[in-house]
Parts: sequence; C-alpha cells; structure tokens
Amino acid sequence: MRFITKKHLHRRTFLRGLGVTISLPLLDSMLPAQTPLAQTAANPQVKLGLCFMPHGAVMSNWTPAGDGAALELSRTLKPLEPFKDQVVVLSNLAHAKAGPEGPGDNGGDHTRCPAVYLNGVHPKRTDGADIRAGVTIDQMAAAQIGQQTPLPSLELAIEDYSGLVGSCDVGFSCTYMNTISWRTPTTPLPMEINPRVVFDHLFGDGATAEERLARIEQEQSILDAVTGQVKQLERGLGSSDRNRVAEYLDTVREIERRIQLAEKQNNNANLSVPVSPSGIPDDHQEHTKLMFDLMTVAFQADITRISTFMMAREVSYRTFPMLGISESFHPASHHQNNPARLENLTKINTYHVGLMAYFLDKLKATKDGDGNLLDHSLILYGSGMSNSNVHNHAPLPIFIAGGAAGRLKGGRHLKYPENTPMSNLLLTILEKAGIHQESVGDSTGLLTEV
Repeated sequence: MRFITKKHLHRRTFLRGLGVTISLPLLDSMLPAQTPLAQTAANPQVKLGLCFMPHGAVMSNWTPAGDGAALELSRTLKPLEPFKDQVVVLSNLAHAKAGPEGPGDNGGDHTRCPAVYLNGVHPKRTDGADIRAGVTIDQMAAAQIGQQTPLPSLELAIEDYSGLVGSCDVGFSCTYMNTISWRTPTTPLPMEINPRVVFDHLFGDGATAEERLARIEQEQSILDAVTGQVKQLERGLGSSDRNRVAEYLDTVREIERRIQLAEKQNNNANLSVPVSPSGIPDDHQEHTKLMFDLMTVAFQADITRISTFMMAREVSYRTFPMLGISESFHPASHHQNNPARLENLTKINTYHVGLMAYFLDKLKATKDGDGNLLDHSLILYGSGMSNSNVHNHAPLPIFIAGGAAGRLKGGRHLKYPENTPMSNLLLTILEKAGIHQESVGDSTGLLTEV
C-alpha cells in the first residue's frame, strides 16, 4: 500500500507581501493526489508569443532552399539551427491589406504594416482621432483564454514613439505605427518599453510609485517581502517542487538585478519620466533580452499566456555599431539593390533572428509540466513588409516556432502559392491555441499543412 502524503496546492497559489504578488510555476503539488504530472499536462494551454519586425528582409538571404520536411536554414535564419526541429518557415504569404486600396490611398505603407500584421484588416486612412483597424488575434485569444490568467495579455516593445501625434506617414495617424495590438477596431493597446514597469506589472500588487521607488533606492528585492512565505511553503513541498520554486525565484531575482543595474547606469530612478523612464538599458541587446526574459517568466508562472512584442518600430532609426554598420535601420532598408547596403540589411536581419534564438533558448530551458515552455508555445516572428526598398507586402518573411502543445510539427519549409493570405496563418495560429474563429481579416481558410 502507498500512502499519499503530498500537500495539494491550488494552481493559483501566490506569495504575497507589501505591494508584491508572485505567482508560482506549475508544481507537482498543484496536481490532485495520485495524478501523474504527464497525465495532467497532456493538454496544456498553448502560450502565444507574437513578435513583429519592420522593414521586411533581404528575401534572397531569408528564404530557405527547397521545401517540405528537409528544412535547410538560410543565411539569415542560421541562428535558429539549434531549434530547427521546432521551426516552420512559411513562404509566399502576403498581407494585401497592408497595401493601398483604390485611388488616393497611395503611400502609408509603413503605418499600415504594424496595423495589419495581426488582423489582416486595412486601417482607415486618417491622421485624426477617428482611427479604425481590426481586432488582432492576440486580443481574440485574450477574450477567450486570457480570462483564465491574472493578465489577459502582455504588450511589449523596444522603441517608444507614443508621444507622436497627428500624421506619421502620408495621411495615416501615428497611432497605427505605435502598436500591433488592437482590443477593438477603435481601441489600440499601448506597448510598454520599460522593463521595470513590466516587472512591477507582473509582480506588483497595487503598490504605489513611492513604495516601488523606495524599494529600488534601498536596493531591496521584491523577494524580501515574501521570504517568510517561501520558507513556510518549502516545508510542505517535495524535493522536486522545492528545486523548481528555487530556480523560478532565482530567475525572478536575476531579472530584477539586471533592471536595477540598468537603472543605476541611467542614473535616474524616477519612474514617472515619460520619454526615457528608468529600467531601460542603454544596450539594445540587453534591453531586448530583458523583455524576452519577462515574457518567459510570465509564461512560466501562468501570469499570462499571450504576449505581443514590437522588436522595432517602422521607420526605426536605431543604429547597429556592434555589427560594424553606421547606417541606421530605416535608411539601410532602402538599399536600392546596392550590394554593400544589401549586405548591411542582411546583417541586421540576422542579428534580430539571433535575438529570437535567445528567446527560443530561454523557453526551451524552462520546465513546464511534462515538457518545457517551447514545447507548449507557438511563437510567430515576421514582418508586414517584404522588399523594403519598394514597400511591397509579399512574399513576407515569416516563421513560427515551438511545439504548440503537440499541435505543431517543426523542421519544415512550407511553400505556398504566391499571395496566399497571411491572415490564413493568423486563423491557423488561433486554431492551434484551441480558439475557433470563422475568419480573420482577409483569410480564406486554414493552412492545414501547418
């Protein structure tokens, strides 16, 4: 006879302290007695990470050779090699709604790209307050599965131009360029660029700005507020759960330490500064990695299952001196087919794919139920533009990654007929997440091969 002595915890168990609420990762102790973890986690909820990159790509260096099951990664996609068996590259997808529609609708491609990326809906041409686009798939998902988590969704970005108003691109409102997430056709969601704000959003619990500022200035960790609860919790856990909790809290503390370091380097702890609030690293790579780490820990603790991330903004003037490139991103994208400038843009494209590889690695290294977060996630990466030199919207540079909880088979290059709607992939992503939708934007049906 086997005695059941395991302590049972609710999946929504939190550690609480002054101004702090910390969710826990999935533990054996959260499962009913005598229920194997693998059995309970056999149908985990898919996590959606939807990432956007502007300015398209040098498609000749992006597109893999051949098609089908033998995925041969191209030069630009080479950083994905360690995860090739969980990557699907999709060729010949198009976002026709990102282009002009009818007379008088020329121009504005840079504003339409982010607005159309996750909904396939042509935005209204206006530089006033009467903006209109379409509900994006992240918010379709948030309306159904997002209500099961503390945060329905998480919206992140690297570059902030939210202070810009009026027309940003030939009669189109700047609002269209500042987000890829729309809760309703007239409600765009703001994207957060400050890791400190995101961190407090994930782990704070109504603390005032003064309380958070005092904790930062005293170099205190949010974990200090829950030390007693951690010790009490651990006494009732098995060794496997104790190790998992310890690893998770170490991850939280490491992210917090890096944010604090960035704040010291910025020499500005005032969280209310609107243009460049503290917590934003000067180093672009560190900033991006911090955001990916926050996405990972939010998925791990089931704080949210849906996140969007603008890894750069259309018409970005970020420079990349670490790549030996003096020309900024947007000018480099208008390469005029000059070999040297095509080489520069290829290096920038490859650099960003390398950052995605970092994210995939973090997900793969994070346990989740009977597998890891990459097994249970569906990650989208791509652009609403193809050849940035001519502002076209097909064929788009797109790949998806992860196992989607057993619903996605990687290691493939799927080559579709030219101008297959990108919205078909958006519809398919929702279906993989267990969300049935009749259509998304200009979709014509599911991509059944995915």
